[in-house]
Amino acid sequence: MKLLKRWKGRTLLFLAVVGPGIITANVDNDAGGILTYSQAGAQYGFLLLWTMIPITLALIVVQEMSARMGAVTGKGLSDLIREEFGLRITFLMMLGILIVNFGNVVTEFIGIATSLELFGLSRYITVPVCAVIVWLIVVKGQYKSVEKIFLAASFFYITYILAGVRAHPMWKDAAIATVRPPLLQAFHDQAYLFMVIGVVGTTIAPWMQFYLQSSIVEKGVTARGLRGSRWDVITGCVFTDVVAWFIIVTCAATLFLHGFRNIAYAADAAQALKPLAGQYAYILFAVGLFNASLFAASILPLSTAYTVCEGLGFESGVDKKFSEAPFFYWLYTLLIVAGGAVLLIPRLPLVKIAVLSQVVNGIVLPFVLIFMLLLINKKDLMGEYVNSRLFNVMAWLTTIVMIGLSLAWFWTLRAGA
Repeated sequence: MKLLKRWKGRTLLFLAVVGPGIITANVDNDAGGILTYSQAGAQYGFLLLWTMIPITLALIVVQEMSARMGAVTGKGLSDLIREEFGLRITFLMMLGILIVNFGNVVTEFIGIATSLELFGLSRYITVPVCAVIVWLIVVKGQYKSVEKIFLAASFFYITYILAGVRAHPMWKDAAIATVRPPLLQAFHDQAYLFMVIGVVGTTIAPWMQFYLQSSIVEKGVTARGLRGSRWDVITGCVFTDVVAWFIIVTCAATLFLHGFRNIAYAADAAQALKPLAGQYAYILFAVGLFNASLFAASILPLSTAYTVCEGLGFESGVDKKFSEAPFFYWLYTLLIVAGGAVLLIPRLPLVKIAVLSQVVNGIVLPFVLIFMLLLINKKDLMGEYVNSRLFNVMAWLTTIVMIGLSLAWFWTLRAGA
């Protein structure tokens, strides 16, 4: 009886804090993510599957750190950076995040446009309509209602798992590639390095840490709810990377195998699947792409608005009225309008912007991680909730590896490799 009550109590505590971790991790499989994972599978087959296990572990560590800082301090990451390191550094970081995230927002509207064009719908109609929808969801909703919509959208990612099964890959080969890293010679290839950085950057994006911590604070999670919050984070991280694994496997088993090595748009992957894996896989991939893009088109501008407002000391939060947080809502609106409007510019290299935005995420990530590590190890800020030795090792290792990969890629560019 006591055991039953204990489990009931833990379940209720988990349900009380569930949401931010699952939503933040799953929105990371956005149009840019789908494009990056699809290209990884199409260009290299199973050769990038080995990244999924270390990336998942790193993602869990980084996301748990964000959730813990939010629950213990009751403040967002931008707030803490401003208070601990000053307004000048915060302003420069906010400016950088704003530029990086705008590229990501544009990528989401690329995904919306191309996914619905597969069903014969013009982007000149779908992009404005979807922009209004995502604006209304956040501006007219309350946190709890917005969170429920985002949680429901998260479960649509199962379409990629179904598409992967429909593609009938060589499961044994995929499993072996997941646990066996490539030869060091692969890292001398500029394109391979570029893709590795992109895969990491699209899975552990800088904006995620700001958004998750702000969501934890707005949801009202405290140190008492940390256990449930950790499970929320772990569940989201594992699920999102399982989905990423299936996207790579799907494209490796179809596009790579049949010589389709270059994906111009994420929608190209869905289109190419039609004759190779059947009508259902094609529809599942296309619907998944639309859901992911619409989902992320809501979250990314929201994350950016949270980050900038917190950093600069403006009121923010979807539970506040427009009049209570005007800068927050106007910035959110501007990002959506500008992100959608970019698609109207002719001959803009949209795909290059989409892919490059994920690589930029990977290059910028170490800067965010360094600030997080400095903050979370402050005794006067975190008390008994400072990082353990294991978490410090894993987080610093992630930071050093990403710096090393970025420098190696820049070196290959300099060397003309």
